[in-house]
Amino acid sequence: MNPFQYVRAGKTKAAIEAIGREPGAQFIAGGTNLLDLMKRGVMAPPRLVDINSLPLARIERQSGGLRIGALALNSAVAEDALVRERLPLLAQALSAGASPQLRNMATVGGNMLQRTRCPYFYDLAMPCNKREPGSGCGALEGYNRMHAIFGASDQCIAVHPSDMSVALAALDAAVLVTGPRGERRLAFADLHRLPGDTPQRDTNLEPGELIVAVDVPDNAFTRHAHYLKVRERASYAFALVSVAAALELEGSTIKAARLAMGGVAHKPWRLPEAEQALVGQPATEASFRRAAEVAMRGAKAFKHNAYKLKLGPNALVQALKNAAGLA
Repeated sequence: MNPFQYVRAGKTKAAIEAIGREPGAQFIAGGTNLLDLMKRGVMAPPRLVDINSLPLARIERQSGGLRIGALALNSAVAEDALVRERLPLLAQALSAGASPQLRNMATVGGNMLQRTRCPYFYDLAMPCNKREPGSGCGALEGYNRMHAIFGASDQCIAVHPSDMSVALAALDAAVLVTGPRGERRLAFADLHRLPGDTPQRDTNLEPGELIVAVDVPDNAFTRHAHYLKVRERASYAFALVSVAAALELEGSTIKAARLAMGGVAHKPWRLPEAEQALVGQPATEASFRRAAEVAMRGAKAFKHNAYKLKLGPNALVQALKNAAGLA
């Protein structure tokens, strides 16, 4: 690990100023991803600004929804009574992530900003446009079993690893950030980027900006919601494919639906056309299969991940059946 400066900030303004004075500096809270990247030499920030003393860990009811502070621990959010009552999809997604030990350290803000687990990104001997722009993408012609089937480019086919973010995408969350230019609010759908020609940029945050909270609006998806994670082992494994599914039912008819997938794209992959295909339909397996067909339009597999073209729609159908109580 390279030497670095360590600064502990007591106020948000001080944290932002400390970042701005050192190009390449990084905020650190739980450190469950950043420290791994530093140990492996993938990232070498000259300064770490510890933000754990900032008052950003509250989970509170606000007009129209819940506000979750960026420093709230994943485990605390998953177990919070308000979250479990009003946002069961989010609680399920958080509980599916990583291991209990990591959930006890990882923060909501850090979860959103964690970087891909693509092995070519972590291996300094391999080309990776995300780690070193212009070097190429080793995964394109390499072992790409875990990689994207939506939204990829010839520069990068990595996927975003967060479970929590898939649920937040489905629930129309918004992210509050602050930085050198003041505060602003981002729709969660606009936080993460597709790779395009700039795969080194994971998000639309500006330099020096800090996530302070996420707002999740009230919704009617408290009774019929399910997060399904398909992985190679029962715990501490990233998703091959995951699905956040939520339904609002009137009797057996679908009044509204929310769907997002993980493990399939460079960002949490929302499925608005499939959602619309469900509205007004009966909550049956046949309806879910038709929506899954719509969801998979445009999917493109590579040499080793063609299985996702079958696993994806099957996972969608199963998650919707679980949400509807048909499983």
